[in-house]
Amino acid sequence: MNKKDELVRHILLENYESYYRLAFSYVHQEADAMDIVQEGAYKAMLKADTLREDSFAETWVYRIMINEAKEYLRKNRREYIEPDESLAAPEEHFRDMDLQEALEKLPEQEKAVIILRYYEDKQLSEIGEILQENLSTVKSRLYRALKKLRKML
Repeated sequence: MNKKDELVRHILLENYESYYRLAFSYVHQEADAMDIVQEGAYKAMLKADTLREDSFAETWVYRIMINEAKEYLRKNRREYIEPDESLAAPEEHFRDMDLQEALEKLPEQEKAVIILRYYEDKQLSEIGEILQENLSTVKSRLYRALKKLRKML
């Protein structure tokens, strides 16, 4: 293994749960999310030698995972079954369900910003690197998405 392969492998292992949560936020199915992460990890390891800057490796892998989730949704257009209702408290479930439904109605770019900011606790500058957008674009998408979510809820 060369240096870049080892770096990517380390990042994948260190952030596996974050990648899983990210994938799950797109597909809402455990098995599908695991498939996305596995395929994304495979592609990241396969293409590790194309990584230009070691310092951007983590955002590079996040980008691969987001693209893999979007690709998976494109290939598998179908209704996803929501998680078992009995596992959550009734009022919490409805609140979460309303938020999840509202989030699904957002355009992909706005949804990605919300997921990375509030589900993955990423800084706006990190989100910009991951999505390959400048900071002002990320900010405007975040505020626009929050305004839409408030209106829907």
